[in-house]
Amino acid sequence: MLLIGVAGDVGVNFRFVWFIGCWILSMNKFGTGIDDRRREEWVVRIEGGSPVASLLALQSGYKHLGPKFESDSYSIRKKMWYDDTLFKPVLGFKDTYIWLKDDNGGQEKRGGIRSTKALNSSSKIIWADQQKTIKRHKRDYVPLSSLDSEKPLIREKRLEVDQYRLNSVKDGDEDWQEFRMENPEDSRLMFNDELWDQEWYLRDTRSNKALPKLDLNVLPLYRLGITGRGVRIAVLDDGLEYTHDDLRNNYDPDISYDVNEGDDDPFPRYELSGMNGHGTRCGGEIAMEANNRKCGVGVAFESSIGGIKLLDGLVNDRVEGEALGYKPELGRDGKGSIYVWASGNGGLKSDDCGCDGYVGSVYTIAVGSASQTGRFPWYGESCPATMATTYSSGAYHDQMIVTTDLKNTCTIGHTGTSASAPLAAGILALALQVNKNLTWRDVQHLIVWSSEYSPLRENPGWFRNSAGFWFNSRFGFGLMNAYSLVSASYNWTTVPGKTICKVNVAKGIDKKLAYGNTRRIRFEAEDECRAAENEITFLEHVEIEVSLEYSVRGSLQIHLTAPSGTKVEILKPRKLDDSTAGFEKWKFMSVASWGEDPRGSWILDIFDEKKLSFVI
Repeated sequence: MLLIGVAGDVGVNFRFVWFIGCWILSMNKFGTGIDDRRREEWVVRIEGGSPVASLLALQSGYKHLGPKFESDSYSIRKKMWYDDTLFKPVLGFKDTYIWLKDDNGGQEKRGGIRSTKALNSSSKIIWADQQKTIKRHKRDYVPLSSLDSEKPLIREKRLEVDQYRLNSVKDGDEDWQEFRMENPEDSRLMFNDELWDQEWYLRDTRSNKALPKLDLNVLPLYRLGITGRGVRIAVLDDGLEYTHDDLRNNYDPDISYDVNEGDDDPFPRYELSGMNGHGTRCGGEIAMEANNRKCGVGVAFESSIGGIKLLDGLVNDRVEGEALGYKPELGRDGKGSIYVWASGNGGLKSDDCGCDGYVGSVYTIAVGSASQTGRFPWYGESCPATMATTYSSGAYHDQMIVTTDLKNTCTIGHTGTSASAPLAAGILALALQVNKNLTWRDVQHLIVWSSEYSPLRENPGWFRNSAGFWFNSRFGFGLMNAYSLVSASYNWTTVPGKTICKVNVAKGIDKKLAYGNTRRIRFEAEDECRAAENEITFLEHVEIEVSLEYSVRGSLQIHLTAPSGTKVEILKPRKLDDSTAGFEKWKFMSVASWGEDPRGSWILDIFDEKKLSFVI
């Protein structure tokens, strides 16, 4: 078990946070899964630079991948162009190179394993790994479910103050003048974009002020001139139609790249199904230009948007690594990249976002969805790694999300958790315009402090942890509120450096688990989390690394209980997961105990839900 937090107190100036709350960032996200098909591509780390790598490759019977190559939707191998004189390393990874080898005579898997072992046995090679094809699914469109017949919720107002009159964040600062928001009905006149009046999640569309306010509270920021100006956001997806009338003026080619084809042009490939419009839709939510009479208005409509194309071809670890690590020198001056991930659309299939390695990373912000009526959508996935929520589609009668689409068109039908993540990313851009010194951990703390649960409180699953934070594995710490986020960001004090406390558990714990029984494992986080170099008194993330061998993975259910009594389900049964592969050092992550003291006894309960046994 890995505990991450800080030694000492972490606080926030409550002057403008206590009455509002909810916010944070987003981008887009893919599914999980690895195909067993191995490719004739190896990633190799070698000291000595390109000349040494080139010589070793030739001696070992491998080829170098040149900087340019062609691809189609089935293979990026048969049309490759090789030129050792133009050889380049893996983007973003020092002394790391791509080696290629001809087909292994029909014994691809076994031959590849032998080749990998031979490479790793060489004293001149630090490590080598044969690349596997990874299945990735775009989390946008989800078909409407006839199973969802939920009625709108009866809800309370989320603010305890007059929402139309907000004080300045900092006295005497001309950028935060006291202002009075105009009547919500007048917000429709703020922009002339053709679909602005359908962006219900950005503007107050109530006909009756007594009804709960359901937007993300961005209009007060626009009136203060906070629009995302100067902030760069890259969308990792299937491309970006940067020639679109609503995107071209905000397009940033310096942060754009096509990893699939190895060039600087992320323009999407058109096909009859239109399935390569996902990145263009996500980018539009963030950075659609305002007041150009085209489509709608992006959350951060003056931010710079880039596209990193990786989902239009075969994907492997190298492709994802290049995409996620692209152009760090154009980033945040060492403050940490901020990654936003959609929590997933597998709810109807009983999927669990804790089984998504990106959602479960401490370095990402997992964003879930709420419908226009404040419901958890039927397609949503839940897990205690979820940090926050924005809006997306829901039942058949709920409105969807407005954005750009392929061939210079617009859509009012963007859906799924991938529609939620870009809204969060746009809100984050507004905060970074105000305070460019926020670190990646500052951003996560701000999410926790300012997110609000009250607009979603009628949903089941809410509890209050011992630090006083409301949490729900479906929604994280609650609904984002742009004004609250930016207000808190303005004079935010950087959090102390992180501390890591690692608690080991003896291997070989009582092997068998039978149906109907529970295997309980205790972790004692006492001495490990009290030592000066490992002391944690304010917990952030909890990671549980699990290795299991069992017959059907989807039969498992795992609960984690903190010393404070906070209990979460880090894995629920997944009825379609009949894999026999088990878990091998898989990390489940929870933020539900944020702010708690981790010292004491932790309990991990493991159940078998399908009368099938397994081995720990």
